[in-house]
Amino acid sequence: MTQSTLTETRTRRPKETDWRLFLRLVPYARQNMRLLLLSLVFLVPSAIATTVQPILIGQAVSLLRREPTMFAFLQGRSLSEGLNLLTGLLLLTMVSRLVLDAAQGYLVQKVGQRITASIRNDLFDHVTSLAVRFFDRTPVGRLITRLTSDVEALGEVFSTGAIGVVSDLFSMLVITVTMFTIQWQLATLLVLMLLPVTALIVYFQQQFRKANYRSREELSVLNSLLQENITGIGVVQLFRREQFNSELFRKVNLKYIKEVDRTIFHDSAVSATLEWVSLVAIGGVLCVGGWLVMGNAISFGILSTFILFAQRLFDPLRQFAEKFTAIQAGFTAVERVSEILNEPIEIRDSETAKRAAIRSPTSKVQPSTLPGEIRFEHVWFAYKSDEYVLQDLDFVIRSGEKVALVGPTGAGKSSIIRLLSRLYEPTKGRILLDGIDIRELPQAELRRKMAVILQDGFLFAGDVKSNITLGETYSFDEIRAAAESTNVATLIERLPQGYNTMLRERGTNLSGGQKQLLAFARAAIRNPPILVLDEATASLDVGTESLIQEALERLLEYRTAIIIAHRLSTIRNVDRIMVLKRGQLVESGSHDELLSQGGLYASLYQLQMLGE
Repeated sequence: MTQSTLTETRTRRPKETDWRLFLRLVPYARQNMRLLLLSLVFLVPSAIATTVQPILIGQAVSLLRREPTMFAFLQGRSLSEGLNLLTGLLLLTMVSRLVLDAAQGYLVQKVGQRITASIRNDLFDHVTSLAVRFFDRTPVGRLITRLTSDVEALGEVFSTGAIGVVSDLFSMLVITVTMFTIQWQLATLLVLMLLPVTALIVYFQQQFRKANYRSREELSVLNSLLQENITGIGVVQLFRREQFNSELFRKVNLKYIKEVDRTIFHDSAVSATLEWVSLVAIGGVLCVGGWLVMGNAISFGILSTFILFAQRLFDPLRQFAEKFTAIQAGFTAVERVSEILNEPIEIRDSETAKRAAIRSPTSKVQPSTLPGEIRFEHVWFAYKSDEYVLQDLDFVIRSGEKVALVGPTGAGKSSIIRLLSRLYEPTKGRILLDGIDIRELPQAELRRKMAVILQDGFLFAGDVKSNITLGETYSFDEIRAAAESTNVATLIERLPQGYNTMLRERGTNLSGGQKQLLAFARAAIRNPPILVLDEATASLDVGTESLIQEALERLLEYRTAIIIAHRLSTIRNVDRIMVLKRGQLVESGSHDELLSQGGLYASLYQLQMLGE
């Protein structure tokens, strides 16, 4: 990620309103509507219990001072009876509120976790459906941040945010209405104090939102740097870059901490403001209420009730501010996650391909039914606009033909494979497989028709069997037959638990050659009509390569094959060699024909022979 990109990212501002961002979560909330409604039902009795408690305490004060009481059921009762009754009611409201708040808290947390899981699943499905072009420009750490911390913060919008805000607002509404029914002057005083503090809270929350967005962008950069260093730890240590990279990490970490400090400042400012205003409100009630008591306008019990109301009215506002902070962080996460979800899926199945996929469900493809003729018709391709790496490629690879692609580095050999596999779309022109435009084939079917073996075999954490089948259903006999046909069975049987040997992440407990051998077994078990080898034997030792060459002769039989190899001595026996230079097909023919022409291929071959 360049410095200019980082600067642009840090100065980015939210482009959508909070309401629009909240609406993006509504479909996920609908999936849990029953639990949400049940949690909302608990709001009413909980708010009523919260409001009744100050009144009960105020009436107890009135009883102690022998003042008139508001409740008819206290008339004619002795002091002890009245206090016992009020104490029992107060205890009942406390227990009720405790049970209701606990139940509601459990429900909203459960809803929040379900929503978090659903969003994470959808985000993962979307990310794995994006074209490779997206991953070329997006750091892995950024995606990890989106799928982990951003999604967690997003779930907070419901689990501690939205429902809690509704609860706090409802409590404030019930308290306000109750206050006006008891004494309108003191109620007006408290409500008027809410207006400026609300405006101040909104301002601080807006600043918090901006700071939180920047902090999460810095966290993405931090995770990207961490992921890069862990993945390339071998290079870091071999070239003694530990101290340099540590210093670079400290600088990025410091930038992240600075942005986090800004979020803490704005969050703390809200809490401090509310604490100060809450004390001022209590002081105001004491001042005005004391004056009314001295004028016999209200009783001392009513004043006690409003002192507690002043505290209870600002408690929901304080909690509202805290939850609003969680909501703002969640909205920042929604915005960042939406950036990924809004990424268009460039490579989609056409309507024709979708109908074909419905008619022909997933099945194992037999080479006899799919000959494997490949045709490139005037194909142009650019990773960046107007920077073509392939220019007007027009050729046919016949069914069963073995073709080698050679040329200098950057000539476009691997790009041809990526286009054929439909990891990228051609900028211009089209690619046909057995006379059908590959864009009209379901992607799953297209990729079942070919097996691509790359120079660096990638293994997943799991056992050897699962790394051969890759989630598809094959019997153990089929797995063993594939291993034997590619001369890999002996190597697997030497492993501690054979086919059940557990492999670590990226197969770090196997050598590069062993990982490559498993890649050949993957190809063999799928029995594809087209086989693509991209420097597939480059990481093998001489003895292992001789075993693979023997297996390849069987594997390539009756199949269309495309072979990319820098060692030209390994491709002498192919049917045709296609020579590329700067994205153009400059020569084509057999090994002997190209040598006799004395062109680019002959020059490359003579240089290699001279080197050997």
